[in-house]
This record gives sequence, structure tokens and C-alpha cells, in this order.
Amino acid sequence: MLTGLLALIIGLVLLVWSADRFVDGASSTARILGMSPLLIGMVIVGFGTSAPEMMVSALAAMEGSPGIAIGNAYGSNIANIALILGIAALINPIRVQSGILKKELPILTGITVISVFLLLDLNLSRIDALILLVLFTGLMGWTIFQGMKKKTDELSLEMEKEAAGLDTSLKKSLFWLIAGLIMLIVSSRILVWGAIEIARIFGVSDMIIGLTIVAVGTSLPELASSVAAARKGEHDIALGNVLGSNLFNTLAVVGIAGIIRPFPVEKVTLLRDMAVMGGLTLSLFAIGYGFKGRQGIINRFEGAGLLLVYISYTAYLIAGIVTRSV
Repeated sequence: MLTGLLALIIGLVLLVWSADRFVDGASSTARILGMSPLLIGMVIVGFGTSAPEMMVSALAAMEGSPGIAIGNAYGSNIANIALILGIAALINPIRVQSGILKKELPILTGITVISVFLLLDLNLSRIDALILLVLFTGLMGWTIFQGMKKKTDELSLEMEKEAAGLDTSLKKSLFWLIAGLIMLIVSSRILVWGAIEIARIFGVSDMIIGLTIVAVGTSLPELASSVAAARKGEHDIALGNVLGSNLFNTLAVVGIAGIIRPFPVEKVTLLRDMAVMGGLTLSLFAIGYGFKGRQGIINRFEGAGLLLVYISYTAYLIAGIVTRSV
């Protein structure tokens, strides 16, 4: 047990550290090579902060632990909205200013509905996974097109301010890009092994471990960046991290895991976890989009509500573990 717990802790620490190095290296390299701040924020940072989920779920699928693979993806989505945005909004109410982010909110809602529909047969097939990856490719193409077309945007201005503090040495940027990626792979492998070992010792499903410990661990980069952005008043970066990560998790992370190894999906995943994820996504669309000319805003009261939902959901999962172990 001690070995599994130690592997889990070391894996999480290394995962967060390597993800941070990877994002900084990728962002700095992209900036030196002439990519616009808007595209760096939407593509590079969005991809980088979701790299832990991708690595962990891919390795879990390879090692025959589908519960960790899919639990990590959907658990991270739940944590991103309820935990991370909840905390960020309590620190500083989040205004939805970027026109591009307002377009991504309904897209995220639609993609969540599609992902639920694909899993209604309680099976993630390679066809389902391929559909998710095709949607992801199309969405990334649309995002790049929008970023190239729209030169001035609130998100672009915020990212330009953030990019000013990045290292300007290409050699050093490439070093951290490669080193961060290597450590992401190593730390993900350690984390998955530790999670499987703990699930085996306590006799709980790897799905529960994926939804809780692993999901929160892989979401720590989004938590750190969104909280830091909220404290600085960079509202679109705080929200953009969550939207980009959830789109990536729902399409690319689940899609990659399904391509590697198709697997059955438990009915409780649809009725409990995807229902909570879908409900949170709809609530985010409702409270953050802004209708009839009103600017979208996630205020402190709504942030507290989101945080309460996450606490209640996690407590429900833990209560189930305790009940089964008695």
C-alpha cells in the first residue's frame, strides 16, 4: 500500500511540474516562431494544460484500465467547472469578454450532448473514438481559423501580457518543451501504476480512482493557471483554460483512449458522472454566456454554488467507497 501511495504522490507532483515546464516551453517556442498570442492561448496552452489527462488516459488504456482512462477525462471536466471555476470565481468574479470564448461555450454544450449519445450503448468503440477525434480535428481547424481572422480580442491582449514574461531563448525553450514532454510520459506512467495499485488494495473500481484522485491531480495545471489568472483579473484566460481543457478531454483524451483499446462503459457512468458533467456544462452556458446584451459573468455566489456541487459529488463517491468496504 505504501509503495502505491508513494508512487501516486510522486507521479502527481512530477506531472504538475512537467506540465508547467511543457506549457512554458511550448508557449515560448511558439512566440519566438511568430505565433500570435491569441493562438498561443487557445491552442498551445489549451493543449499543454490537457497533456496530463491525455498521457494518463492513453497509458491507462494501454495497460487495460479503462476506468482510469475515462474516469480521468470526465472527472477532470467536472473538476474544471465545479472546483476550478468555482474557486476562481470566489477569488474574482469572471467576466466573459472574449467573443471567441462565447462561441466555444455552446460548442462545448453540443459536444457534451454528442459524447453522451455515442455512449448510450454502454460501449466506447473505435468508431465512436474516431468520430470524437474527427470532431476534435475540425474544432481545432475552426479555432485556428478564428484566431487568424480576429487579430484583436480580450483573450489576445491578456495572452500578450502573459507572454511578455516568457523566456526568449529558443534553445532554452526547446529544452523545456522536450524535457517537459518526457517527464509528462514518465510521471503519467508512475501515476497510473500507483492508482491501479491503490484501487486493487482497497477493492474499489479504477473508475472511482480515476474520477477522484487522478482527475484532480491531472487538473492541477488548470487550477494553478486559472486561479493565477483570476487574481490578476485576466478573466478570459481563467475561463479559456477550462473550456479548452474540457473540449480537449471530451474529444481528444477519450478519443485517443478508445482508439488504443475499445472498452465497455458502466451504466453508472452515464447516469451519474456524465449527468453531472452535462448539468455543469449547461449551467456554465446559462450563467456565463450572457443574453439580451447582458455581459456574461460568473459571480461569487455562482462560484460558491459550483464549488458546493463538486464537494457534494465527491462526498457521494467517497460515501459509496466506505459503504462497500464495511
